[in-house]
Amino acid sequence: MSYESEHHNTHISQSFNEELEQIRTELLTMGGVVERQLSDAVNALVGGDTDQAEQALKIDSVINDMELMIDEQCTLIIARRQPAAADLRLIISVSKATNDLERIGDETSRICRYAMELASEGKNMQGYQEVRHIGNLVRDMLKDGLTAFARSDAELAYKVAKQDKEVDSEYRTAMRSLMTYMMEDPRHISSVMNVIWVLRSLERIGDHARNLAEHLIYLVSGTDVRHSSLKEIKKTVKRVEERQ
Repeated sequence: MSYESEHHNTHISQSFNEELEQIRTELLTMGGVVERQLSDAVNALVGGDTDQAEQALKIDSVINDMELMIDEQCTLIIARRQPAAADLRLIISVSKATNDLERIGDETSRICRYAMELASEGKNMQGYQEVRHIGNLVRDMLKDGLTAFARSDAELAYKVAKQDKEVDSEYRTAMRSLMTYMMEDPRHISSVMNVIWVLRSLERIGDHARNLAEHLIYLVSGTDVRHSSLKEIKKTVKRVEERQ
């Protein structure tokens, strides 16, 4: 039985259904804010736009407030409703996913600060192509992870988890290239180190996007796939599909 059918058959309280749907809707709304912040931060860095970076940085406080609000709602639902089974999994998954979105916001805020610093240092563009490429990869992971939550789509969530390996591979390649560049031209060590820290934040964002996918798989399957291999996650997703 899928999460959706299990959810709607577990209880008849319309208000309870609405409360559960509300927290998922608010999670997706928060995710949309985080996704826009990430896109603006990467564009600001590559374009040397300090105003855009400053505006994206201000969004961090909005994201923090949304996390607190959703966590409070989850706590109240647990206290009032004492949910079980799929309903409890939804609340747990939303709470954990909210935390990962807030962490993505933190990493994005770091990118904004580095973007402003790099813009003030001059026009050395070394590593910017890698920032744009990996930034697009993790933004797509985040977008797909949120879509998986919206649709309860375990197969899409597995795709997100699998993409994290590509991000890690691209990150390692970029690191090797930038380290070689710094050794060959030490004059630009300061700016290239800032780019390296940006790429590190993007790699971490990929990790959090994978976490989102794993929370969704837990929601629809009841199996905690954290620390599982991709092969094990695929088996879990296949079992979900067979039950539907």
